Amino acid sequence: MRACFRQDRERPIMQKKEKILLWSSNLWMFSDGLLGPLFAVYAAEIGGSILDITVAWAIFTIVTGVLTVVVGHWADRIGHERLLVLGYGLNAMFTFAYLLVDGPMGLFIVQAGLGLSLALANPTWAALYDRFSSSKRDGATWGAAYGHASIATGMATIAGGYIVTRTSFEVLFILMGTLQVFATLLQLKLNRGRRKERPRRA
Repeated sequence: MRACFRQDRERPIMQKKEKILLWSSNLWMFSDGLLGPLFAVYAAEIGGSILDITVAWAIFTIVTGVLTVVVGHWADRIGHERLLVLGYGLNAMFTFAYLLVDGPMGLFIVQAGLGLSLALANPTWAALYDRFSSSKRDGATWGAAYGHASIATGMATIAGGYIVTRTSFEVLFILMGTLQVFATLLQLKLNRGRRKERPRRA
């Protein structure tokens, strides 16, 4: 027991980074969950048919899947932190792009962009979270990650429905994009911490 406490004291930076990754992910999941099942309602409002909705979702999932394989292959060479921040930033940008969509074709483009951003963020986030987490408590570490994500998404789904009912999809997208910008700024702390940790030359 004392050895575990001693190890925890020796890893304050890693624990801090673990928290940054966890809470920025929670913020992202909450912002993403605000749209959730309302996506179909929104797509119908801009003139999308049932086929358009399914094609838009298929574009998102296929782009995410294909590019996740590519990003996972190159992430170790390029740098996980940079790709993660890029993915979060692009996600915010394409979320704001919903405000410019006026038909199915625009929706397809936005969905492809969101697929790209998710492909950049997902494998790099998992790699960093695994790196900065304590190997002594893997179950608790990943349980917190998946549990927090599900709770955030569930709460956001209710909030999103309330917001659209009371206001509009435009207000919802502005809120989503703003939250994702804050999540991106949180992730930037990882890069600052990385620079501080570089060893000094003898």
